[in-house]
Formats: sequence, structure tokens, C-alpha cells
Amino acid sequence: MTTGLIPGGQPPEPRPDSALPAQTRHDPADRAAQHTDDRPRSSVITARAAASFEPVGRSVASARSFVRDTLQGWGFGDIVDDAVVLTSELVTNAVVHAGTSADLLCLRMDDGVRIEVADHYPEREIPLQGAAVTMGSPDREGGRGLQLCAALAVRWGVEYTPTHKQVWFQLELPGRPVGTRAAGPSLPADLLPLADGRVRVAVVQIDRTGAITAWNEDAEDLFGYTFDQVTGKPLTDLAAWPHTPGTGTGVAEALQLSRWEGTYGIRDAAGRVVPVYASHLRVRDTGGDPSTVCLLVRDHERAVLQTPLRATSGDSGASGDGPNSDPFEVFIGSPAPDDLDGLLQRTVERARDMLDADSAFLLLATDDETELEVRASTGLPSARQRFARVPVEAGPGRYGSARMPAVHDDLAAVPGAVPLLSGTGMRSVVTVPLKVEGRLTGSLGVAAEAPGRYSNEEALRLQFAADRIALAVESARLGELERLRRGSLSFLVEASDLLAGTLDRDQTLALMAQMTVPTLATWCAVYTIADQASEPYLSYVLHEDEELIDGIKSLLSKMPPPDPVPTPGARVWTAPAEVAHQAALRTSMRSLGRGEPASVSSGIGTTLATAGAVGGETVVLPLVARNRVIGMLTLGKPTDEHFRQEILELAEDLSRRAALALDNARLYSERTATSQALQRSLLPPELPQIDGVEVEVIYRAAGEGNEVGGDFYDVFPISDGAYGFAIGDVCGTGPNAAAVTGLARHALRLLAREGLSGPAVLERLNSAILDEGARSRFLTLLYGEMRPQPDGSAELKVVCAGHPLPLRLRQDGSVEAAAEPQPLLGVLEDLELYEQTVTLDPGDVLLCVTDGVTERREGTRMLGDDGLADVLTTCTGLTAGAVAARIMRAVERFASDAPSDDMAILAMRVPGLPTI
Repeated sequence: MTTGLIPGGQPPEPRPDSALPAQTRHDPADRAAQHTDDRPRSSVITARAAASFEPVGRSVASARSFVRDTLQGWGFGDIVDDAVVLTSELVTNAVVHAGTSADLLCLRMDDGVRIEVADHYPEREIPLQGAAVTMGSPDREGGRGLQLCAALAVRWGVEYTPTHKQVWFQLELPGRPVGTRAAGPSLPADLLPLADGRVRVAVVQIDRTGAITAWNEDAEDLFGYTFDQVTGKPLTDLAAWPHTPGTGTGVAEALQLSRWEGTYGIRDAAGRVVPVYASHLRVRDTGGDPSTVCLLVRDHERAVLQTPLRATSGDSGASGDGPNSDPFEVFIGSPAPDDLDGLLQRTVERARDMLDADSAFLLLATDDETELEVRASTGLPSARQRFARVPVEAGPGRYGSARMPAVHDDLAAVPGAVPLLSGTGMRSVVTVPLKVEGRLTGSLGVAAEAPGRYSNEEALRLQFAADRIALAVESARLGELERLRRGSLSFLVEASDLLAGTLDRDQTLALMAQMTVPTLATWCAVYTIADQASEPYLSYVLHEDEELIDGIKSLLSKMPPPDPVPTPGARVWTAPAEVAHQAALRTSMRSLGRGEPASVSSGIGTTLATAGAVGGETVVLPLVARNRVIGMLTLGKPTDEHFRQEILELAEDLSRRAALALDNARLYSERTATSQALQRSLLPPELPQIDGVEVEVIYRAAGEGNEVGGDFYDVFPISDGAYGFAIGDVCGTGPNAAAVTGLARHALRLLAREGLSGPAVLERLNSAILDEGARSRFLTLLYGEMRPQPDGSAELKVVCAGHPLPLRLRQDGSVEAAAEPQPLLGVLEDLELYEQTVTLDPGDVLLCVTDGVTERREGTRMLGDDGLADVLTTCTGLTAGAVAARIMRAVERFASDAPSDDMAILAMRVPGLPTI
């Protein structure tokens, strides 16, 4: 949906006479008849609001909300319901039945409102001039929109053009009684205010420095000072100002306001404090220098200066003369909304109605009272302003302070005085503070399009209303903060659990984004920084609408990343919205220049959607871990939306936890990558291809992240026609066992290629292990040399040093041990080892395993040598790979728990009979 609000303006150009003339309301007997309205249209259009809606079902609800918000903002609450009903029917006809987009235009006039709904149905039949209009039965599904227009609208009509059809209706405002500005009843003489025989009005003029420049005779009579005694002295030397604790407001600040009215004291020549009632007015002399004129009377004669309060028609009957009347309910109505947002919205609506304003707004102070945050408005584009923040001392509608009432006669004369109202067409505004026990808690303001609408009288009335509801608003705000804090605590606890549950970097990035969208923001992007010399890298992007993710990612990747500032807290980043706006503008201009809307419409749509998605407020929070910026968390809102202060504080807490989790994931990934690289270096690069022998190895290291543990294997060429093979098990698992693994595997290759026999190779390896001293570990090892024979068999010379015995599977399915046990390595210095010769006939299999296979347990059961032999007997005729796979599958199925020890399987087979 796209919208536009155009305050004021001239009436539209007269439309051509339509084929179907306008309709007017008549008696029920002839409402369905067609009538021509020839009355001149003299109403002046004072404001317009336009919107376009896509041809989808949800657009009908959006159109209803748009019309309701617009009319309520204009103060047309009396006709909102009828307008919403008619708009709903007409937009439904356009987007559901006609299947096209709908253009909606609201026109505000002096006496009512006109609403126009147009569709773009290309094949709409243009009716003949003067053709009778048949409304049809009310039970029909279609045609109800026109029937409702005839029933509810004062005037309505249908207009056709070759490209679209438009239905319009006009509603008039009910008459409102006209009253006097201010008047009091006729009173008996004994009820009139008391005054001296001669009422003295002191006229004192103060220059821009606060010094007295004028002092009339009544001032001399009242306070005893002559003109010469007070000229040039500051008024603050004479004034006994009633300070309110916690406000910091004094007479000097009051003198700077355009208008002020109230009570304070003046010290007379005798040193006594004379209570006075004062009315201040800020003026300029002919030279342009500002000064303040102060009119003062005795406090008991205040009726001479005091502006009388004016009760509205709504207040007169509800002022509650009874003793049980509640001032809060008198203003806000009963029952009062039970939520903060509802209470604030009701407050601004009542404040607007009370002063007959065009708009109203309410801001709440942050906990430290340094900023005010827009929380409710009416008659303004609230979506654009909601949660916008302004400083207290330079806030909207203030002359230097947000803690006192203020009146602006014409905002055009003070540009930028009320940033909230910029571009809204509002000219005059009055604002008052909301205070609880002397503490500033918020600000309430009303505004009008005409200048000079408000005086000190309206400021006092609005202040009185603000005093009625301040405590209730503060109570509701504290209740909301408590709920938010409880929700924030639960959110952070859950976030901490999720972030602590993973050490994977990519998963941590995804969790960060998924926890922020849509809970905290509409979209987010995570930048990471590898090291201090690296630029921020866009690592992850997420939007609550998945179709917009690619567009946002493309936009952010083409623009410089935010600066990695380590300062904690959220900072505004305007670049995404600016770049997206410029991209959308360039795309639109190119499409207009090409004159090919059909071919570029999809590109325009994507660009505009991206611009709308990132067009709101965007903030950046640093991800700081271990005193280093490791990235940035970027949160964004769609067009013209702002973040709440509580949400930003919650996001800051989340960013601290996420930064530590991300850095932990980085450190773990680096450690794991280093460990795995070192471990992979301990495994053979690849198995050699041996003519006449099939070789297959399966290896499983115990422990998360381990690729190599205490078990190892190797198959390598020794000389022409001879190959060495080994499978061993170092005591223990993990890196310490892997260190001995590397020593054993590399030593075996070196010693074997020196031409040493198997026993000699193992004896020297035993000495090398013992030389490691306290770092040494005992080692079981099966080592052998293999030579394929011309007759198809293979000759093996094997030494089994404390290792599980190799098993030989014959063609007939029998299984037998292929070697005898001998002492293990790393325990005794003097070893006497010997080798055994084994011949593998065609079809035979030699299976070598580590004890992680045979000692596989399930409760008190263990697979054992016998269990392994039983599985091997079922492998007759299988290839070496199939044998190894069946053995591993049987081991894994033997127990449900994950293996607690490393496992290695080495299967060698001499091909013979056909394999399966």
C-alpha cells in the first residue's frame, strides 16, 4: 500500500460529466431511482489523503484502517463508521471482484468528506447515456456497494474513463452548536470577587537581559519602590518565585516564554512578600529587540487578569458535581482503557476534541528524563512518528525547556520549533508537561492548521487535563515497563541457552538473526571481522519476509559497511535508507526513459520493496568480545518506523551475549581446524594399488572432533613386489595417543625401507618409544610384509606384538588365527620377536582389527574374538571392501551407545573365485 497526505490545497478540477450521473439521498421509496444532481459544488477542500492498495484480500482491511485513521485524525469521528463501511464495500469490488489495484482518495471539506475509490479493470463496459440503473436484489452477492452508497451517502456517483472506473460518495458532518468564547453567569453583588477601592495594575517591562526598563505608578503604590530605585535591576532580585522541587523552572525561564500566567511574590520596600497574580506577554520593539511586559495585581484580585476556564459541552455534563466523581474518568471516559497504548490514544483524542484541534500528540519521558519518545498521536502520520525520540531540553513545542506549558501562535515564524509537526501543515500548537511528584514523565500537545488558535487559556485547560491523567499514565507506563522487563529477562535467558548450545560459527550467526527478527526488528544483518586488519564482512541477512532477503543482501553488499566503533550502545545508521531511496529513484527514472514498463516492472517492484523494507530507522550495535570488535549487529525497521528505547536496551544486552558466543564459536572452529589438520597428517595419504590383492580400511576415531586417535593403520610399498602393512593401538585416545601414533607410523616406513626384517623393525621402534620417557605409551602392533606370488596366492610374514590376532577366512568358511601372540611394545627394553609366514590362497581373506572392535560392549556383553570370528564366517565370497563394511556394521549394531574407543579394520583378500 502506498499513501500520501496533502494538507490543504485547492478543489480539484471539475470532472467531465460521467455517463452515470451523481446520486442523491431521497426517501426510501425512490432511493433506487437515478437522479441528476445539478447543485453547484462550492465546498473548499482543506486536506487530502491518498492511498493505493494491491489486488489482494488483506488490502480491504488496510483500506478500512486507512480511512478510519484519516477521518479520526481530521476530527470526523461522527461519520467514521459510515465511511468505513462504504469504503470496505467499494475496495472489495476493486481488489477482489475486479482483480485490480484500488486507488483511494479522501477529501476533507468544510462541511464533510468525499471519498473516491477507483479500479483499473480493462474491460469494464461503459454504460449507455441515460440507461436505467438496476440495483438488483439485496440478497445478491454483488452490487451491494452501490446500494449502500444510496442508503448512507448524501451524494454519490460512478464515473468512467477508458482506463478505470471510479465510485465516489460524500458524507456531511452533523451540525454543531456555536458557543461564546468565554462568559460567566450573572451573579449577585455579594458573590463578586473582592477588590480594593481602586484596583492597581502594575505594569513592568523587562528587557532581554531580565532587567527592569519600565515601572508605572501602580507598581510604586503596590511595592513601594520608585522608578529610579528599580530601573536596571533584574526582576529576579524582587521576585519570590515558588520553585517546584525537581523541575528547575524559575522566573528567568518564565520571562522567556511567549505567554505565562500564574502566581508568585514580589518583595516590597519594607521587605514583605506581596503575593501577586501575573500575566506575562513577550513582545518586540520597533528595533526588533524582545522584551516582556508583566501585568501584576494583588493575588486576591486575580479575577482582573486571570483567564476563565471554559468548559466544553462534553465536560459540562460530566464534570461530576457529586462527591464521588473521578476527575480522571471525567476526562478520559469510563471505562478507561486497561492498556498503556489504549490509554494514551484515548488521551490524545480527548485532548484534541477538548480544544477543537486538528491533531494531538503525547510523548513519554525515558527513565533518565533526557529524551521524550512519541507514543500516541491523532491527526498526524503516526506510523512515521511513533517511537521517534527528541531531547527534553530542546524538545518539540518548547522555548528552551520541556518542563513548562508553552504556546506557539505560528510555527511558520519559528521554523523547527516543533520537529514532530514539520510537513504536517500545523501552524499553532500548545504543549504542557505531564508531571508526577514534580518529576517530568511526559508531554501532551495539541495543534491546529490555523495560526493563533491558542492562548494561555487553552494552555491552562490542557495543563489541568494533563494533571488529571499524569498519574494514571505513569502507573500504566511502569506496568508496561515491568512486563517488558520480565519478557526481556525470559528472552535473554532463552537466547543465552540457545547461544550456549552451539559452537558452530554459521549456526551462531543464524541464531543471532532469528532471535532478533521479528522480536526486536523487522530485518537484521550481521557483519563479522576476522581480525583487526580486516574489513567488516556481511555474513548474514534476515528479514521477516523471506522474499525481501535477497534484495536487502544485494543492497548492503554494494555499500560500505558501518564503522566498527567499540563504543557500547546503539547508534543510528542512515546509509541503508539513503542508498535504497537513491536506487529506487534511479530505477524509476530509467524505466520512464525506456518506455518499457512491462519489461522492467519486476525490477522496479523489487527495488521499491527493498527501499520500503530498509526505509525506517536502522541502528548498529557493536559485537565486542575479549576487548575486541568482532562484528556488528545491524537492526532495521521499514519505512518511517522507529525503535523503542526498551527494545534498543534489550538488543544491546543480546549483542553482548551474542558477541561472546560468536567469539567462542570462532575460537572453537580455529582449534578444531588446527587439530584436524594435524590429525590428518598422521593418516596415510592413500592406499597403494597392489596387483593380485584387494585392500580395504575402515577407521573410526572416538571423541568429538577427532579424526585420529590412538589406533592407526598403514599400507605402503617397501621394494619391488613387496608391501608393508601395519595396524596398531596406542594406549589411550586423543592428542596424546596421536603423538605416539605419528612416531610409530613414520618409524615403521623408514625402518622397513632400510631392508630390516619385521622383528628388527619392531625392536627398534620399541627403543624409540622407550626413549620418549614419561611421554611414552605402550603400543600393540601387528606388522607384516606381503609379496603377491605368480600362482595367484600371497605370502605374508607377520609379527603380532601384543595385538589382537589376525583372522584368516578360507574359501570353505572356516576361520583361524593367522599368527601367535608376542610381547607388546613400549614396556620391555629387550624384546625377542619373531615373524611367522602365512600364505593366502585365492579367495582367502586376512582380517586385522584393533581392540576397539573386539571390546565393543553392550552392558555386560562383549563382542570378543569369538563374536568377531562368527561375523567373519558369514563373509565368504565377499570382496575386501564388503568384508570390512559387514564387520563395521556388526560392531555398530552390537551396542546402542556411541563407541568409546578408536576402531580400525584392515581387510586383505586374494581374488580367486567369483565374488558376490
